[in-house]
Order: sequence, then C-alpha cells, then structure tokens
Amino acid sequence: MRDSKRVWIIALLMVLAMVAAACGDDDGDGDTGDDTGGEETETYEAPEGTPMAEWQEEGTVTIGVKFDVPPFGFENPQSGEVEGFDVDMGNYIAEKLGVEAEFIEAISDNRIPFLEDGTADLILSTMTITTDRDAEIDFSRPYYVAQGRILVPEGSDIQGIDDLGQGTTVCTALGSTYEGTLSEQAPDARLDLVDGYSECFEKIQNGSVDAVSTDDVILTGMVIQDDSLSLVGDPLTTEPYGVGVADGETEAADFLSETVEESFDDGTWDELYEEWVGQYTGEDPQHPSELTLDDAYELFPCVETC
Repeated sequence: MRDSKRVWIIALLMVLAMVAAACGDDDGDGDTGDDTGGEETETYEAPEGTPMAEWQEEGTVTIGVKFDVPPFGFENPQSGEVEGFDVDMGNYIAEKLGVEAEFIEAISDNRIPFLEDGTADLILSTMTITTDRDAEIDFSRPYYVAQGRILVPEGSDIQGIDDLGQGTTVCTALGSTYEGTLSEQAPDARLDLVDGYSECFEKIQNGSVDAVSTDDVILTGMVIQDDSLSLVGDPLTTEPYGVGVADGETEAADFLSETVEESFDDGTWDELYEEWVGQYTGEDPQHPSELTLDDAYELFPCVETC
C-alpha cells in the first residue's frame, strides 16, 4: 500500500511542477475516508453550548487545509480527494467528535480570515503557532514541529542564510512566518511573495528566483520531485504547527489539545508521521510532545499585534 501511495505522491508532485497553485479558490473540497491508523476513538461528549456541540449537532466540522503541499495537504490526482498528514489529523479529530470532516482549501494568507468569518471551523494548514497569531485566533498545543530551511538549484552559490544578499531573490508564501524571518535574517534579499508553494517550486525550476525558503517538510516534497534541488544551510527557525480555532473558543482549543495528546498516546501520531513523512525522509522527528503551547509562543514572541 505504501508503494502505491509513493507512486501517486510522486505523480502529484509532477502535476504541481506544471501547474501553479490556485490562488485561494475554496470551491474545491474533498472528503477522505478515515485512515488515521490509531485505535477506534471513543466519541467525545461535548458540553452544551460549546463549538464542539454545534459541530456534533450539524454532523460536520469544516477544516481548512493546504491543497498543494505534499505531504501535509494535497489533492490525490487519481481520486481527486485531498489527503495528507494534516488531513488524517483532521479526520482523527472528526472521529473523536463522531462527525464527518469537510475539507476546504486554506492558503497561508487566508487561514486566519477563514476562522474569523466562519468559513472554516478549524485550520490544519501547516500553520505555525506565533504570539501575533494568538492575538487573532486560538491554538491547540503543537501537533508537529518543522524547521525553516533554504532550497536552491544545483550549482547555486547560496549555501546558507548569509548568502542571501543583495541581488538574490527568495520565494516564500504570503502570510507565512518567513516574511518576517527572511526580512530579519536576510534584509538585503528581495522577497517574491506568492499564494501557494507550488508557485515557488515553478519559479525555482524556471530560474526566476534564486532560492525558496519555508518549512523543511514542504521543501522535501519539492526535492522528491526534482533531485537537482537541495536543502542548504543550518535550520533558520523551529516551526511548531497548531490547530487553529476562532478567537475566544477556549473550550475548543482545550478539546483540540487533549485530542492531539491522545494521538501521541495511542500511537496514531507516530503512524501518521511514518506514513506521510518518515518513509520519504528517513529521519526521526522532533516529537511535538516535547513542546508545550507556551514553548511555541517563546519561539515566536509578539512582534506586530501586542
């Protein structure tokens, strides 16, 4: 089964190399079967008046995920359904609630607006927990820990952050943490901000940018497709991902944190990591159980909103 998944993951990456990501079109949604890999989850009894009770009454929870970021959220070119680590984690949460998960596309720049206007109930879209974002929404405890890296083509003189000087162009996503990170650590480089990372991938292949910077797992998906690309330099940042909910939904954030912890305890998280990441990278992760929500805020202290 894993071999067949590898085939269509690579096929998907080939498609993404030719077609840039749609700019925030949330018309395409996909439901996937529950494939979380853990034991059967006992249905949660939601307290009356909480968001969880509303989701249970409606029978669905709407979750914003990426549609162009293997291996976390992407459309399977064979089935047309959206799949990946974030999707399976979303299904795990939905199963806990006893509801169906409905997945919609959430790019970096519209994740918070989707929670604010009710387009999405939850966001599982490779979203780093930061103090600034916490001023606008609420987060679960970390469910994944990525690291910021730099991707360059074969033969590049860029070997790390210090080489991103004047005359170099770096692609990253609008609304990502890398807007601030690159502005601070490589102030002379020109940023090319795009809606989706598949656009960055196309740009580095056609030579219109010198480098791409984002989370290592996203960049690894690009390397799987094009082995003339490589990661260089030391990690720039540690990026703890959290499940996002609307601001003030404390009960929902607590429920999500408890559910994430259950995925650690029952073995689901380890199975998801191996299925979607570990088998391709061969690396052991920094386990998210090592970081608390307070630890995450210390990694990204307040800059803009407080």
